[in-house]
Amino acid sequence: MEWIIEKQHEGMLLRDYLREVRGFSRRILKAIKFDGGAILVNGIEQSVRYPLSTGDKLMIHFPKEVRSNSMQPEPMELSIIYEDNDILVINKASGLPVIPSFRHPNGTLANGLLAHYEKQKCNATVHIVTRLDRDTSGLLLVAKHSYSHSILAAQQQTKAVQRTYQAIVEGCISKQSGTIHMPIGRKPGSIIEREIRSDGKDAITHYKVEKKTTEHSFITVQLETGRTHQIRVHFSGTGYPLCGDTLYGGSTHLIERQALHCSLLSFIHPITKELLHFTAKLPQDMVNALQKM
Repeated sequence: MEWIIEKQHEGMLLRDYLREVRGFSRRILKAIKFDGGAILVNGIEQSVRYPLSTGDKLMIHFPKEVRSNSMQPEPMELSIIYEDNDILVINKASGLPVIPSFRHPNGTLANGLLAHYEKQKCNATVHIVTRLDRDTSGLLLVAKHSYSHSILAAQQQTKAVQRTYQAIVEGCISKQSGTIHMPIGRKPGSIIEREIRSDGKDAITHYKVEKKTTEHSFITVQLETGRTHQIRVHFSGTGYPLCGDTLYGGSTHLIERQALHCSLLSFIHPITKELLHFTAKLPQDMVNALQKM
């Protein structure tokens, strides 16, 4: 990364410029200092206390990314919607786990990303920004290095990363639109399942009904918070489980997996600062389920 210092930043300490103007976290600055990175001003290595001058050429060399030895590259077909040197947007298929786990030690999106990076001769590890459950389909954001990951994670905290989902639930939702505001916590005795509980973390889900019958509702959903299984738990807890979501009481009559798809993703590019929007059509299994409604 490199920048030319503008007049408005004359006199700033290098540390403050990187933190306040370029969004560097303390963790990244620490990694640059201790893990093999370097900060150069006009070709000379400087400390973070260096006072900047107009026209200075600032160059950052990040430490080499370290990959986990337990995660190996596995070539697979990835539906890449967008890619540049800093980010990837992928339209994830249902049934594909995002990162390795005890149940799915390989064959994950992360394994496929490592193979993709190796093919590009790209020294990157996996930085998932917006994770999706294994059986949820749709748009997913990946950072290609720790700097862009740090900036996008900060955007998530300020709700600058926006996602819209489409779902099919059981039951006819009477209200055309609404908000579910109920705390979510881990269900006792389970490491996977969540439930609505008074001592859980605050969770807010907004929805709009697009189509309904006496037995099902097709809805669009936006999250104000991002709790694990939030959409699935909120609608199950209010009597409208997602079709196909057997973990939370849904039936597989219309579809074999939870009928949930991330159809829209927007965020500010971590480097160019451009506002980006991406969309993904409903996959065929959800189209078929809609036709059966």
